[in-house]
Parts: sequence; structure tokens; C-alpha cells
Amino acid sequence: MVQLFKCLLKAEKKVVRAHLRNAFIDSLRLTVRGGHGGNGVPKYGGIGGQGGCVYFVAKDGVSLRNVAQKYKTKRIAASSGEDSSKVRILGRRGLDERVEVPTGIQVYDENGQLLGDLNEDNATCIAAGGGTGGCTGNNFLGTPGDHRTVKLDLKLIADVGLVGFPNAGKSTLLKAISNANPKIASYPFTTIRPQIGTLEYPDLRQITLADLPGLIEGAHANIGMGHKFLKHVERTRLLLIMVDIFGFRLGAQHAKRNCLENIYALNKELELYDETLLDKPCVLLVNKMDLKGASDVYKAIKPFINNLENGLEKCPEEIRPSKLINIERIIPISAKNEKRIDVVKEELRDVLDNVAERKYVPDALELREQLKRKVGERGPKIT
Repeated sequence: MVQLFKCLLKAEKKVVRAHLRNAFIDSLRLTVRGGHGGNGVPKYGGIGGQGGCVYFVAKDGVSLRNVAQKYKTKRIAASSGEDSSKVRILGRRGLDERVEVPTGIQVYDENGQLLGDLNEDNATCIAAGGGTGGCTGNNFLGTPGDHRTVKLDLKLIADVGLVGFPNAGKSTLLKAISNANPKIASYPFTTIRPQIGTLEYPDLRQITLADLPGLIEGAHANIGMGHKFLKHVERTRLLLIMVDIFGFRLGAQHAKRNCLENIYALNKELELYDETLLDKPCVLLVNKMDLKGASDVYKAIKPFINNLENGLEKCPEEIRPSKLINIERIIPISAKNEKRIDVVKEELRDVLDNVAERKYVPDALELREQLKRKVGERGPKIT
């Protein structure tokens, strides 16, 4: 028995594997407590200090892993307010607890109610307010601060969201088109966490692109890691859908889907998760065009891709969308071909510029009419 204990004591601590140690975190649950209000002094009419509050501040460059490492107990509390005394009639306020979180965080309480949406740098949200200091209104007894469990839910903020089924070539494209360095292999689910790359242009323009792990049918119902990945599409301005020209089959128990069916299936998953995603502009990439026979397949399905409504009748009912995605550009590519990659970069920039123009610049004819009316109102009146 003594030897057994010696062996246990000498046993080396198991080292966590690197890919688990550095795993991407996009959700974190914390218990937050505001500081207790300080007590007052009835004899002197003294007022206790208010308790400090716990608040979150969005900061670029911060990750949820940083938050988890800083607050290992998952409990955050602000300090209590100072009691009033004959030396200090007005007690000092308790110190606030300032927690830096990544930009893109949404804060929910235990009932699922949204407390704050921190989608800009330096945006703040009070998660737990401090208690009121003792005064005549509460018999000079300080009140406790808020105490609740909150959930921090990260939704990546990127200009472009890269979506597709596993093994479509998304990681290869991201590596070729940006400064990201994702893991690449010839088997499905190489990407197990979102990757963000930056597209850089000669005039110093930058566009961020998020590569989301491969979806599977049923992702809208959280099959696989559906919601964990689909939620990151919500804050992108442009969808970049990528499909394999030869289709995809997840496994022996799944049906083989051709390229056109995969487009409908991805359309269906986005629609069932959040129909408003289909209102976003979309660029479609048909990948692996360098392989033998790809040109013939593309010629056969091109008329249906150009007008998705034409192929709805032949689409299997289980993947048939009721609302079609808004495809603005269709680009046949090989993710390994540098020339085609440059075309993709220019097309993405062009589409994003057009989207911004439609959103922020009024119609030219309407603007002209507005100017005419204003000039007519200010011009001299002829009698």
C-alpha cells in the first residue's frame, strides 16, 4: 500500500494537448456581484457609500480565454461601499470591477434577457449594479448589490463570412487570400474553430474574412456544432459561400449531394437558423475547377446556378428552401490558383463597396430632385 502511494505521488501531471489548451472559446458563464452599500449613521445623518458595480468593456485584441484565465473561479465581485462615521459623514463609494472582453460580445442574464451588445471598441455594459448606501430611506442600512449569473456570447465581427460544407477548400482559400495560417488537410472538419484573416490591398484597404468550420445538414437544429458556428455569420456584411464542384458526402449513412444540391442545402440551413441572413448579399465560389471533368460539370449546372428558381423542382424536398439566397456574383475558382484568388479579392471588394453605396448613398435621381427643390426654394422670387 505504501508503494502504491509513492507511485501516485511521483506520477507526473498529465500535460494538456496543445490543440485543447488553445481551443477557441466563444461562450463563457460568469457569476457577478455588485458591492454592498455601506451603512449610515443615524445620529449624525451620515450616508453610507454606494457599492461598486461590475461592468464589461469591449476591447480589441482581448479574447474570452483571457477572461477565463484571469477569473479562474468564474466569480467577479466589486467592493462594498464605506460605512459612514463621525469622521467621514459621507462614506466612500466602493471600487468598480472593470472586466475587458472581446468586441462582439453579447451579455445575457440567467433568463436569457439581453443586457448589452458590445459590438464597438470601448462599448460598456453594467452587469451588476452596486447596492445603495444607508440613508433615511432604508433605515441607514446599506442594501446588497445585484447578484446574477451572466453568459458572455461572442459573435465574430468580420466583413465577410466564409460558409460551406466540410472539405470544400475554405481553409485553402483563406490561407491563399489572407494573412491567416489555418490547418489544411484532405479530410473533413480540418477547421474546428473559426479563423479570421485579413485581405490587404495595395492602397492599404483591409477586409476581414472569417472562415467558419464546415456546416452539416441539420446545423440549424444545432446538430454537430451548428449554432456555435452559424451565430458568427450574423454580424458579417457579406456571405461567401463555397461549394465543391463535385459535391460532398459527409459519410456512408448520408446521401451524396451534387454541387447544386449543396447550394440549396446551405441556403436551407441559413434560412432555418435565421431567415434574415438570406437578405445579406452573397458571392458564390465554385471550387476545384482545376480537376479533371470539372468544366463539364460546371457547364451542366451553370444555368441553374444563375437562376436558382429553375432547379427548385428537382431539388430534394428536405433541402428545398422557401426563400432563395441573394447571389450577386458567381466565381468558378481553384483555391490553389493564385490568379483566380486575385479575382476573388477584387470581386469581394467590389461587392462590399456596392453594398456600402446602396446603404449610405441615396438614389442619384432622388438626390438630384432634392437639390432642385432646395435650389428652387432659395432662389429669387419673380413678381
